Amino acid sequence: MMDMEEMERREPGDLVAGLDIGTTKIMAVIAEVFDDRIEIVGVGTAASSGLKNGVVVNIEATVKAIRQAVNDASDMAGCDIQTVYVGIAGNHIKGFNSPGIIAVNNQEIKEKDIEAVIQAAQTVKISDNQQIIHVLPQEYMVDDHTGIQNPLGMTGVRLVTNVHIVTADVTALHNLVTSCNRSDLAVSEIVLESVASSHAVLNKDEMELGVALLDIGGGTTDLAIFCNGTIKHTWELALGGNNLTGDLSVGLRTPLQEAEELKYLYGGALSSMIKENQIIEVPTVGDRKPRKVSQRVMVEILEARMEEILQMVNKNIHASGYRNRINAGIVITGGTALLANIVEMAEQIFDMPVRIGYPHGVEGRIDDVHSPRCTTGVGLVLYGSRATPYAPKEHGGVVSKLKNWMKNIL
Repeated sequence: MMDMEEMERREPGDLVAGLDIGTTKIMAVIAEVFDDRIEIVGVGTAASSGLKNGVVVNIEATVKAIRQAVNDASDMAGCDIQTVYVGIAGNHIKGFNSPGIIAVNNQEIKEKDIEAVIQAAQTVKISDNQQIIHVLPQEYMVDDHTGIQNPLGMTGVRLVTNVHIVTADVTALHNLVTSCNRSDLAVSEIVLESVASSHAVLNKDEMELGVALLDIGGGTTDLAIFCNGTIKHTWELALGGNNLTGDLSVGLRTPLQEAEELKYLYGGALSSMIKENQIIEVPTVGDRKPRKVSQRVMVEILEARMEEILQMVNKNIHASGYRNRINAGIVITGGTALLANIVEMAEQIFDMPVRIGYPHGVEGRIDDVHSPRCTTGVGLVLYGSRATPYAPKEHGGVVSKLKNWMKNIL
C-alpha cells in the first residue's frame, strides 16, 4: 500500500463519490477534492435489505436502496454523480501475499520496471470463480537491499517485490456492479472495505508501528493488519452486528426490529458492568404486554456472541504470523464499535491497546459522518481522491474483466 502523501491527487474541485453497500445500510458519500483538503458535501443513507453477510442476494431491493441513498446525498450536495467507488466485504474474499522478481541488469529502475515486477507478482493461479480486485505492493528489494518503499531511480541486477493480493467471488462482484449499473451509476473501482476504512481511521505512525484494523459491520467483520506502512494481511468473517441482534431476538422472544432498538439503547459487551437490579421492558410478538427482563440477562446474550467474534479474530491474528508486529494495538470501527464496553472486552481478549476508530481527514459536513458507522463511506472517498496506480491492469481493471467474464459464460 502506498504512502498517502505519495499518491497523486486529482484535479482540484473534482467530485468523488463513495458507496458503502452494507448488509444493514447503504451509504453514499460525496466529497469535493481540493489540493489541500477534502470536503464532504453530501451524505445519504438507506436501510439495506438486499444483502446477506455483505453479499447481494436481491438486486431489486439493493437498487432501490442505492437510489435512495445516492439521491439524498446528491440533494444535499446540490449535484448529480455518475461514478462511484464501491466497497465490498464478505467471507468469499481471500487475501494472500505473493512475490515477484525481474532482472534489471544494472540498469536504472524505471516506472515500467516497477509495473513489470508487480505484474510478475500477480501471475499466480487463482480459482476460476475468483477475480483479483487489489494488488497492493508491500515492499521492494533491489539485490540485497530490503525494505525499500519506492525503488524508482535505483540501480541493481534484480528487482523483487512482495505484494498483497485480494480476490473476490466473480458472481458477488457481478451482482454488486449490476446493482450500481441499474441505479444509473458507473463503478470506478471496487475496494475492499477494510482497505477503504484504513484511509479514514488509521494514521501514518500506527501503520508504521503495526496496527490491526477491525471493521465490524452488520453482516461481516473485516480484519486488516498493517506494519512498516503497508498492508500485510486481510481476513473476512461472515459474522457481525446482525448476529448480535438475531441472538437478542431469539433469546428475548422479540421481533428483530425491537431487538435492534434494545441493543442500541441498553446493549453492552460486558454483563459484569451492568447492575443486577436494572430492568428493561421487552416488546413481545402480537398484542401481548411487554415483558420485564433484567438488563444484565440481555447483555449476557450480546456478550457471548461478541466474545465469539473477537476470539475468532484473535485466532486469525495469531495464525497470520503478524501478532508480534502489532505494536500500536487494535482499532475497532464499523457500527458495532458503538457497543458499550467493547474496548474493555477487546483489550482482555487481544491483550493489547484498543481504541474506537472515528473517521478523520475530511472537512465540510463532518457532523454527518462523525461515527464509526460512516468509516467505510468516508474511507471510499479518501481512497478515490488519490490515484491508485497499481489496481490490477492486465485486462483493463476489474470492472471490464467482469464484463468479459460474463460474455464468456453467456
